[in-house]
Amino acid sequence: MEQTEKPHSPSCERNREPILDVLREHLLDRRRLLEIGSGTGQHAVYFAEALPHLTWQASDRADNLPGIGQWLADAALTNTPPALELDVTGTWPPQRYDAVFSANTLHIMSWAEVERTFAGLADILADDAKLIVYGPFNYHGRFTSESNAKFELWLKERGAHQGIRDFEQVNALAEAIGLALVEDRAMPANNRCLVWRKA
Repeated sequence: MEQTEKPHSPSCERNREPILDVLREHLLDRRRLLEIGSGTGQHAVYFAEALPHLTWQASDRADNLPGIGQWLADAALTNTPPALELDVTGTWPPQRYDAVFSANTLHIMSWAEVERTFAGLADILADDAKLIVYGPFNYHGRFTSESNAKFELWLKERGAHQGIRDFEQVNALAEAIGLALVEDRAMPANNRCLVWRKA
């Protein structure tokens, strides 16, 4: 049977190098990372290959797992176990991780799912763990660029529950589970990389 073509995201190709710069800076002393919402799986293989000291655990909803599996199988890296099924509103893995990464997920989730994500993180973050989240954010309820305002309209057309999140609200969720912001880095295409550390 002919193998189906691997899923591919052009944005993963564009943003992976700037994100890797942040990961290299913050994850060199980490060992076990959970990626929430691995999507196509492209980020998982790129980052895992660049950070071989790290066990990179991909995860996503069930319908994305076959595509992620193709990327992981083709890369055949020793530090990428099979992807976990993870719906943030369901059961979370029993393991603890000293790092968690998620890219371009919070604006696709409903706000209730964002809240559930942080509630779930409370149980899986090891002491001194780091959380790194990449994507667009608003500040004080305002868009940081015209392109982000247009992106918001596009998101709302796809689903009324979607939208660019306010940094202050997300940071409050992080603080509520004992995380302190250590970096808010401007990224290309009007995105941010937020890094928290468990106090």
